This record gives sequence, C-alpha cells and structure tokens, in this order.
Amino acid sequence: MTDIPQRTRPLRVLAAMSGGVDSAVAAARAAEAGNDVTGVHLALSANPQSFRTGARGCCTIEDSRDARRAADVIGIPFYVWDLADRFREDVVEDFVAEYEAGRTPNPCLRCNEKIKFAALLDKALALGFDAVCTGHYAKVIVNEDGTREMHRASDMAKDQSYVLGVLDEKQLAHAMFPLGDTVTTKDEIRAEAERRGLAVAKKPDSHDICFIADGDTQGFLANRLGRAEGDIVDESGTKLGTHEGAYGFTIGQRKGLRIGTPAPDGKPRYVLDISPVDNTVTVGPAAALDVSALTAVKPRWCGTAPTGPGTYTAQLRAHGGETEVRAELVDGTLQVSFTDPVRGVAPGQAIVLYDGTRVVGSATIASTTRATATVA
Repeated sequence: MTDIPQRTRPLRVLAAMSGGVDSAVAAARAAEAGNDVTGVHLALSANPQSFRTGARGCCTIEDSRDARRAADVIGIPFYVWDLADRFREDVVEDFVAEYEAGRTPNPCLRCNEKIKFAALLDKALALGFDAVCTGHYAKVIVNEDGTREMHRASDMAKDQSYVLGVLDEKQLAHAMFPLGDTVTTKDEIRAEAERRGLAVAKKPDSHDICFIADGDTQGFLANRLGRAEGDIVDESGTKLGTHEGAYGFTIGQRKGLRIGTPAPDGKPRYVLDISPVDNTVTVGPAAALDVSALTAVKPRWCGTAPTGPGTYTAQLRAHGGETEVRAELVDGTLQVSFTDPVRGVAPGQAIVLYDGTRVVGSATIASTTRATATVA
C-alpha cells in the first residue's frame, strides 16, 4: 500500500468494520498486505434496535454480528466501541438543527468528519495504532516530499471522495483506503468476499440515513421538532397552500408540495427558498433554481490551503457530477462562481473542490446567488 510510509515493523491498523461487504474486504486486504490489523465496529445507537433493521443500515445489532463473523474469518481481533453519545451529539443533533435552520445537511459526511476520522482516529492513535482503515472508495497518494493528497477512486462509478473531502492533512496521514485502486464492479468485490469466505458477500448495500429506522425523514423531523403549520407562497408572496413544517422541504423539491392552484404556465413548481424565521416555503419555476455563485463557510483543506483565486471542478452532492468553478478564499470564507449556472443548490450542502482527481478541500454552503432567469 502506498498511502502509508514504509516502516521496519508491521503497521498497526484499526479497521472500521460496519458489517458490510466493502469494509470487510478492506480489512481483509489490509491484513493480507502484512499489517497488524484489529477490527472494530462502532456502536452508534444507545438502542440499536431503533436503527434500521434487515441488513440495510450500518448501525444495527445484525451489522455488529456480521462484522464480528467477518473478523473471525479474516483472523483478526475484534472489538465493539460505544460511540453512541458522540454520534448523537455530532451527527443526529446536527442533522436536526440544520433542518430546523432551513438548511440541507449531509449526515454521512458529518459522520466521516466527526466520528470515523475524529473520534475514532483520535482514540486509535492514543492506543498506538498507525492508521484507520475503511471501505471507502478513494485514494491517498504520498508525494516524494512526504506530503499526502487524496484523489478520486480509480473507478469513478464508485468514488466516495466527496464524503471524505472534510479530512485534513493530519487525518490523511493516518487514513488507509484499500479499495481505492480497485477498478472493478461491485459484483467482483462480492465475488472476492465470497472467495475469502466472508458471509457478507451477498449482503445488500446500505441505503438512506442509518438513524432513521423507517426511512421517513419528514416523520423523524416532525417527531423531533413538532408540527408547525406555515404558508407556501409563490415568488410574489401570494399564498398557494400550507405545510406542517418548513423543515420537511429541501431546495429543488418538486413532489409533495400539495399546492391546489396550478402555475399560470401549467409547468411544475419547485421549492426555491425555506425561511425558518416565518416558517414560509417559497416555490416557483425550475429556471429560478439556477445559481451562478455561492458563499461557503468552515473550509477544510486536504493539504495546504490554496492561495489566490483558482479554477477547479466542484461536486455539490454525493452522487452528483462535476461543474467548473472559480473559487477564492476571502477572510476565511470560500467565494465560488460557476462557469455555467447550476440548479438546486441548497445551503447546508457541502461543496468539494477538485484539481483534476485531487481533492482540494470542502466547505459548507452558506448562501447562494440566483442566476438571472430567462424565459424561452
């Protein structure tokens, strides 16, 4: 492996094992490479039965058992670490607070930042481990001068560098992604797991948000925040309908608006703005979603922070494509302009900048500038 420097002794590696096939294969590859590997499953709920069941999440009792069985087959020690309190505070409560403020958070990105590469890594280093290994699809490259860079995975179809863009240089120095160089299909990863005798070979991938047991995000938020009726209005302020909580909407949303009055042009309307102050949701035409620039806060750099303006590509969603941008750090705030307008950008989302395949860094979108809409 090229992402950790050579040493005279085997590397002590802590493999985060979610109970899924990717993390199991990653742990097996790390051990096969000659490292001294210990597996750990993170217990992220005080009541695991309240999290998703049926092998669809990454925080259930079944997942813990699957991870233990995989560690036994690989032949490595295995532990379960209780990080439920930290997870509740840094991920779940953050998720609720962001929606309450009218923003759209990414809990998986926050979990990587606060749990897997902060709480977990800090504890691992304190116990004498050299690196944390996960099943993410991304690459860490060591340059001749010893500095590290994170790059997209060799297989773009499985690349997960977007949700890792929050990692800083220190964290990259202790990160190991054994699947990053894999140019293969998920079926081939499953076939490798089966060859290794790992029972998780046929386990379904995790989906949705692990701490929302039934997948009903709006219901989860309503239970936490309560129902609060407010108005749905158009761009002129005309009331079109009501809702039971502005937190139940996201920028760009089309379905579930329950507006009885059709638009004058007969075309669909989308959520353009969410105002938690007056509990109002504004809707309008698709063209009004076009954004020409944005401001992002809390930047985190995967290496040295860039100086001066530069041209990059940016990714705005975990499964979104790239778009060309001009970006500059001004007084600690990232100012970004788009070469071509992009649609449906929401405050609270992360923007990750790339220079080719290299991850430059990440920041949280605070505000957007709407492009001038033209009607064809």
